[in-house]
Parts: sequence; structure tokens; C-alpha cells
Amino acid sequence: MFNNNEWLEQESEPVIDPTRDIVDPHHHLWPQASMGYNIDNLLADTLDGHAVSQTVFMECGAAYRRDGADFLRCVGETEFVAQAAKVARERKAPTQIAGIVAHADLRFEQLDEVLDAHEEAAEGLFRGIRHAGASAGDIAGLAIPGGADRDLMSNDAFRSGVARLGERGLTYDTWLYHFQISDFVELALAVPTTTMILDHFGTPLGVGEFAQQKDAIYEQWREDIERVAECPNVFAKLGGLAMPDNGFGWHERAKPPSSDEFVEAQARYYEHAIACFGVERCMFESNFPVDRLSIGYRVLWNGLKKMTLDFSEEEKDLLFSGVARRVYRIDTP
Repeated sequence: MFNNNEWLEQESEPVIDPTRDIVDPHHHLWPQASMGYNIDNLLADTLDGHAVSQTVFMECGAAYRRDGADFLRCVGETEFVAQAAKVARERKAPTQIAGIVAHADLRFEQLDEVLDAHEEAAEGLFRGIRHAGASAGDIAGLAIPGGADRDLMSNDAFRSGVARLGERGLTYDTWLYHFQISDFVELALAVPTTTMILDHFGTPLGVGEFAQQKDAIYEQWREDIERVAECPNVFAKLGGLAMPDNGFGWHERAKPPSSDEFVEAQARYYEHAIACFGVERCMFESNFPVDRLSIGYRVLWNGLKKMTLDFSEEEKDLLFSGVARRVYRIDTP
């Protein structure tokens, strides 16, 4: 699925600011026989010029156990990623997996048992949970439809689970759609003691029924992001807008976008989120390999560096590495 190297290699750029330390706080891995993006593929991307020293793996339904208790099958993914992290350590790779955000159904009575199992399997890398809220319902035309219950974020058992994460010093990540941001605000207000991370700008959609509404969606998104930013326990993960469902259409072109095209098309989202949250609560992400369908890793980080040319060194350090390390409790190598 992600074997598009020949297409991506059409856009070749020199690396901007090659010594800038980067923590990529959002990537996935899958076994080669399934989605086909493993530790070798990740390192090929992270070592393509930018100084990516550490990463955080984000749950994606990979390598679940095929037997045993249903509520513990998700721990197979943590076991798989912990082994990938071990491979990177043994190779002394310049990029190391420094954190794992796993999956658990936060509504389960056995939640603590699942969290304990992740803790044991992660070998010191367990940082939090993502129980995504994206609910596609009957929306047509989505490449990656989210399957969450539409009322998940208002569910009492779910909110109790989110609160339990905070009690255990764990973070809560979510992926959702733009029309669900208000629901997320209510969740953040209801559980103020848990650190929450909004992935991918809240995924403003731009395909199917939303393809002709992009400007209206953007204006509403601006207001919703301002409301989210008023919740001090929420951090913004900035990236993931190159997914096919965002509607930029780059994956359908004969040639991938340059960093200049990326900046021109998406900078307004980054600028608004940073203005609302401040650099102290924002972190850049790659969302690879999903965004790899539309843009190269070197080009993506070049674009992010171009967006921040006028920022101070302290501000850049926060956006590219500092906030991610603080939120996910990662030591500087």
C-alpha cells in the first residue's frame, strides 16, 4: 500500500536546516505481510536527511493477538512495536522509537488490566492510549472511515476511562472529524485532569459531501479550534492534513507536491492552531505512512521548517521536539 517510492522520488529537494533536532510524535507501523510499513521502512524515511532523533508510535490496529481474551488482544500491537524499537536500538540507529501510544477500549471494566499489560509489553515505552473518536457513520467517499460510536465522547464509562488515564499519568490521544470537535471540547472540560492530544487538526474533511464546502468548513474549524485551545489540558498535534480524506488530492497527481506547494495549501491551518494554542502546546507530526500517500517525508519536514522561518530558536525547539518530549515524557538522548 505504501510502496510509492518511485512516485515520491520525482520531487527531490535539499534538506532545510538539517541539524534541527526532531521528535516525530505520530507514526504507525504494520507487519510487512499486512499494510507493509515496518521498522526498516520507518528508518528509511526518518534517515532521509532530517535529524529525527526520536519518534512516538501511534496505535493503528496492527499485529493484534489472534487468541486469548478479546480485551487483551490489542496488547499484541505493543509487543510488536516494542520489538521494532529493540531492533532500532540494536542497530544503534540515529532514530529511536521513544514512546508507544497504544489502544484500549476505555469503556471496559478491565481497563486497568489492559493498561498493566501494555506497561509490561512496552518495556518502558508506554506513554498513553488512543481510543479514537472518529465516527464516519454513513458518510460516503472516505478512504479511511472512522468506526467509533457517534456518542463515544459523551459516554459515561468512556469518560471514566479517560479520567483513569490521567490518574495513572498517561495521555489520551484522539483522532476525530471536524464536525466532532465540539464533542471533544465537552470531553476536555469534563475530564480536565487528563492530558489530551488532538491529532491531525481535528481532520477537516474535503471529500464526498464535504468537497464543495471546504471554505465553510475552514471557517467553522477556526472557531472550534479557538474553543479547544481554551482547554488547558489539550495539546495540538499539527500534521496529518495530507490524508486523502482531507481533499487536497495530491495522491491522485502524476507528481507529488513540493514543500512550497505544501506550505501554500496548508499553512493557514498551522498558523491558526499555533496562534490559538501557542507554541507551548503544539507539536509537529508526520502521520506517516498515511500521509506518505500524498507527500514525501523530506518534503513534509522541509515545509514545516519553511513555515517557521521567522520563529525564534526557542519556538522552533518547542514545535519540533520540546513539546513532544514534555507531553510524552521522553528524555533527550
